[in-house]
Amino acid sequence: MIEKHIQQVILLVILVSIGSRLGYGAALAAGRTAPLLPADFAGWHKTSSQTSSDPSVADPVSAGALREFGFSDFERASYGRDGREMKVQAARFADASGAYGAFTYYKVPAMLTEKIGELGASFNSRILFYRGNILVEATLDRTTAMSAAELRELSDTLPVVSGPAGNSPTLPQYLPKQAYVKNSAKYALGPLALQSAGTPIPAEQVEFARGAEVAEGKYSSSRGTATLMIIAYPTPQIAGERLRALAALGESAASPSDPSLAPPFITKRTGPMVVLVAGQISTPEAKSLLASVNYDADVTWNQNTYLDKKNNVANFLVNVIFLVFIIIAFALVAGLAFGGVRILLKKALPGKIFDRAQDMEIIQLNIRGGGRG
Repeated sequence: MIEKHIQQVILLVILVSIGSRLGYGAALAAGRTAPLLPADFAGWHKTSSQTSSDPSVADPVSAGALREFGFSDFERASYGRDGREMKVQAARFADASGAYGAFTYYKVPAMLTEKIGELGASFNSRILFYRGNILVEATLDRTTAMSAAELRELSDTLPVVSGPAGNSPTLPQYLPKQAYVKNSAKYALGPLALQSAGTPIPAEQVEFARGAEVAEGKYSSSRGTATLMIIAYPTPQIAGERLRALAALGESAASPSDPSLAPPFITKRTGPMVVLVAGQISTPEAKSLLASVNYDADVTWNQNTYLDKKNNVANFLVNVIFLVFIIIAFALVAGLAFGGVRILLKKALPGKIFDRAQDMEIIQLNIRGGGRG
């Protein structure tokens, strides 16, 4: 009988677990297919909409690169206001790193930087920006002085992801600012995106399967334009292994015809990152550019700092003072009680308990004087 009840409980737990997983999966799928774009913003009203989770529908040419960035779903919509028209396409990715990578993938050097979302860029009537894990491209029939403000309002309505997935990647921050060619930064999470950026090394040498991510930018030099490429790996050990492989590849392809020219690329490792410089640049300039990239570990201190009221040092000192006063008060009360009891007993029972004659110990010196006869 007991075994039967146990089996029923186990079966119930399994069914509840399966049901919760199915419910979570359905909720997640519903969340992914929910419209990304609002029905209205800044006076613009949505007139038509198309949604899909197929990257080839969003961009047939770059579907593979979108998959590398963690493409989830997208919505393409048309908006109208006072006879005007705006076309907006929003793509959602697994995290902000994918959205930023797709932003750099579609951004071109001719674009101007815009303060929309996390980062924005514009060229004529085409405006590109990303916020959180969502990339938005808007095409206006004409731009006005209020176009940027209207798109900032659109950015505020996007259903972005929260938590660590909403944080932008930190690797592009290691790209040096000096001699940087404007709007040349690229961020890749796979070989297809890297190849489109014009990598100086074969994409298979990066080994994205081992968790690599790449940031690269163009830099001006006295001889032309060079490419700085930063490859980040999960551990310094993997980075060291890839450094040796890339260094050997660079040495084997070097040409000694002009010693002042750098080899096809030169490399160094800093922490879990491999840094590579290639292009039209002299060896001293390449080494100087390499030296400007240094890994800085981001250490998070999660140990209790004991700054709450219970563990605060000042609160501890106050409690010590209170304890001292309590001990003093207890000593006074105990002293008065002891003295009072003694006095009362001496009055009630004189000579019985205290000051008894038989208990008095007096030293007597029996010294008597005597004369001589």
